[in-house]
Amino acid sequence: MIFTFSLQESVITTVLFAWVLFVSHFLTRRVYDYLVGRGVPARVAIYYNRKILHMLTGGLVAILVPYVFQGPLLLMLMVAILAVGNYLPHRMKKLFYWYQVEDNMYEVHFIVMWGVIMTLGFLIGNIWLAVLPTIFMSFGDGITGIVRNSIYKKRTKSWWGNIAMMTICVPVGYLLLGIVGLISGVAASIIEKFEYKWLDDNITVPLISFLILIIFNYTGAAAGI
Repeated sequence: MIFTFSLQESVITTVLFAWVLFVSHFLTRRVYDYLVGRGVPARVAIYYNRKILHMLTGGLVAILVPYVFQGPLLLMLMVAILAVGNYLPHRMKKLFYWYQVEDNMYEVHFIVMWGVIMTLGFLIGNIWLAVLPTIFMSFGDGITGIVRNSIYKKRTKSWWGNIAMMTICVPVGYLLLGIVGLISGVAASIIEKFEYKWLDDNITVPLISFLILIIFNYTGAAAGI
């Protein structure tokens, strides 16, 4: 059953949850202290950390999901705890200053969308249609942010970042799901450039690429491609 889980899954979920906490509350805090200590502006250090979190938490766990989990229940529980745990500091005005900012709570969007897309993948019976968009959001957007942060020293949008993202998303998309994966990788890399208020790339990148994969998969458009 899709909403059952094994003892092995419980143990692995616990380990992964501990890993996420280690990265978010120890590793990135040390990175922040190191960068700021070397004269890097605090805001720049924060955005480097956000991309480290993208890749080492969301990205790494996404890669493991098809090989470890039979259903979404434990993942949903972990995502719920992490989402609330990252939302409350905003609400209470006690931010985790080494990776959160007052301007937005996009890291919460990241967690929630990761959980939503992954759960939908299990429900439709093809987890790879969910894993690939979360890889785009984690590793693709991660390298995008690092490139932009290195060039502009602030959070901004530029096509240099999107080109860097495409170098990740296109080959990974093709490797995992062929031409359809490639197409979704191109779309994800382009859509990342645009955002409107609360509708940031942590929502648009996984959502658009997931919808493209669903359309091709269920209309039969991928047949023969």
